[in-house]
Amino acid sequence: MASYKFFMPPVNLMGTGCLEETGKDVKTLGFKKALIVTDKVLNEIGLVKDLERVLNENGIKSIIFDGTQPNPTVGNVEEGLKLLQDNDCDFIISFGGGSPHDCAKGIALVATNGGSIKDYEGVDISSKPQLPLVAINTTAGTASEMTRFCIITDESRHIKMAIVDKNTTPILSVNDPLLMIKMPKSLTAATGMDALTHAVEAYVSTIATPITDACALKAIELISDHLRTAVENGSDENAREMMAYAEFLAGMAFNNASLGYVHAMAHQLGGFYDLPHGVCNAVLLPHVEEYNAQVSAARLKDVAKTMGVDISNMSDEDGAKAAIDAIKSLSSDIGIPSGLSELGAKEEDLDTLATNALKDATGATNPKQATHQEIVNIYKNAM
Repeated sequence: MASYKFFMPPVNLMGTGCLEETGKDVKTLGFKKALIVTDKVLNEIGLVKDLERVLNENGIKSIIFDGTQPNPTVGNVEEGLKLLQDNDCDFIISFGGGSPHDCAKGIALVATNGGSIKDYEGVDISSKPQLPLVAINTTAGTASEMTRFCIITDESRHIKMAIVDKNTTPILSVNDPLLMIKMPKSLTAATGMDALTHAVEAYVSTIATPITDACALKAIELISDHLRTAVENGSDENAREMMAYAEFLAGMAFNNASLGYVHAMAHQLGGFYDLPHGVCNAVLLPHVEEYNAQVSAARLKDVAKTMGVDISNMSDEDGAKAAIDAIKSLSSDIGIPSGLSELGAKEEDLDTLATNALKDATGATNPKQATHQEIVNIYKNAM
């Protein structure tokens, strides 16, 4: 077996109320002034004030950049970088879901490596560690608070750039379920399905290992058991906490086993139409796994078992079909749209989307490599 690297932040705070410990941990690291990268909604509803209080109590100054868009752009990164440099901040705190985390990673990487974030598209392009980043999560889905993945939209090309770089890994991640209580149903559903997609794609990946398998399967089990409750009753602290663990485990899995065509294809939909990433993943997941079942039926049968299906008398093929049905059932129960046409995708764009999807770094570890026409067909089936 080939040698192997495992990536994750050195310190990860988990569990109810752990935001309160963050200030002490940051103070111990010796930082003085933070650029808080967040979005306008989190700032307006007052969640950022809790973070400012925790920092103030530990003598840490901060300035807020709340210009992150739902699909963060090259422009967002440049704007945040200017604020960082104008205010002599010595570290960054990302506060939110995947969008603030990715935007912050972009700012932190360019702050030390120079140039434009566009220079770092691909795998491990940067030469220097980014400015230190503390990532505080308010959703249970993207796992961007603990991964080396950074997705930034290039507005000029209308595509999402996949930046996979060990130097974008935060030094500290924080998952406090109390920050997730106010997440609306639609966002809970979308981010939960994003986490499920991470786990399933990591499990069928060509570079999966026993470590990533263990993380992926436990994540799938927790999501299957708790996502419906988290969507239906957002104030259920146990469901929120279990989803926080699930998304983190799924992050550990895909951060090291990578992903597949669901993400490669979803990135194009997000970049082209400015659509929510988790919803695109949720719609595409069963269709991509139908394609992957040609070579990954046994693995997908494991997914079915983990989602509570009795597979004792099933062939691998039937088990794979049961997994896909279980995924569709979960999506339907939590109100995910049934097809891409509902999201505004158009058949005349599928050729372009497929061309770009085949260039996306996340597709390299899909269990079966597809032709351009096969990608177009998967898109069509998902319409």
